[in-house]
Amino acid sequence: MEILWVLMALVMLGFVLLQVSRRRRGAVGLVEPGHPDAADPANYGFAREEELDIRMPGPDQDLLDVLDLVQRTQDYRGAMQLLAGTEAEGERRWQRVQAFAGAASLELRQRPGGVGETPGGQWLRVWRAEAPKDAGGAAVHAEFLVQQAWRTSTPGSDDFRIIMEEARAACGEAALLAPGDPVPYIVELSVARGLGYSREEFEQLWLKILDRAPNHMGAHLAALQYWCEKWHGSRQLAYSFAEAAAARAPRGSLLAAMPLFAVFEHLPEVNLVSGFYQSEVVTKAVHGALHAVHSARPDDPMQAHVRHLLVFFLVRGERWAEAMNQLTVIDGHVGALPWTLSTDPAAEFAVYRALAVAGYEANGGSPATLPR
Repeated sequence: MEILWVLMALVMLGFVLLQVSRRRRGAVGLVEPGHPDAADPANYGFAREEELDIRMPGPDQDLLDVLDLVQRTQDYRGAMQLLAGTEAEGERRWQRVQAFAGAASLELRQRPGGVGETPGGQWLRVWRAEAPKDAGGAAVHAEFLVQQAWRTSTPGSDDFRIIMEEARAACGEAALLAPGDPVPYIVELSVARGLGYSREEFEQLWLKILDRAPNHMGAHLAALQYWCEKWHGSRQLAYSFAEAAAARAPRGSLLAAMPLFAVFEHLPEVNLVSGFYQSEVVTKAVHGALHAVHSARPDDPMQAHVRHLLVFFLVRGERWAEAMNQLTVIDGHVGALPWTLSTDPAAEFAVYRALAVAGYEANGGSPATLPR
């Protein structure tokens, strides 16, 4: 009888591993570069893996130019000027605050400082010291502390809570400097998740954001995390939040894509259900996201976030041509979900892109037939 149980366990393990393998590879297998059957993404004008920019989900040349200047000269004034000229209620200000904070955090990790050595990210400290009333610098500092907490400490530990409490205070200071700016409150959404705000506290914070920027996609994505099963909510609460946002989305808003993000946050670790990515719940969410990107403004900076997640689902669902259509728009930048969850975002993106190309060509597609 014991032998029978061992055999049954081995069969089940093999089945699970097969499903995991299928999830990772899709329906089209990958072959080594140079193999006669290998599909080459370069034939479609796609960037090489080593050229993919992992810092941002899409292009923002002004931000890149200023980031390069600040990091090269360690002079914060370019960042201060860029944020001062960026619309407070828009998505781009939030993305730029994240980018500057992330750059300072990465610099500090690379150069933590020591005897006789200046720590990385010193330009942000100088910014706060020389311009303490600058709202942009205050917001970047608050986001910097949040990123430091998540990157350097374990959630729930004393160190984590100390940094998060400091971030909470920094959010309050930034909000006082710019009463109409939603960004300090959006930064605090991550604090709320880390410190475990009560639902009443979280709702009060959320109302402050809705008063200032009711259709802010970045804010909704940050709030969704709180309502997820892995944090302080449940699958049903997360779905309800996302579906409510999509239902009230004005014409041309990317909020219609929120259900797709809720589905992604609750994907099963191992999917034993055949055709999960063609299921009704996934198909409905994908269609909502496709409608959102087709009706949104071409210059909406959140489009790239939605398109990157669409590539993930379209490849998993073996919808190769639709995946290729998204890739032609976003290729070159990979600083978005789901790739940023990987230790090597560029490599993860490149695998899905190669699968999309292979699936597209296996079904008769070619560079000549791909619309641009």
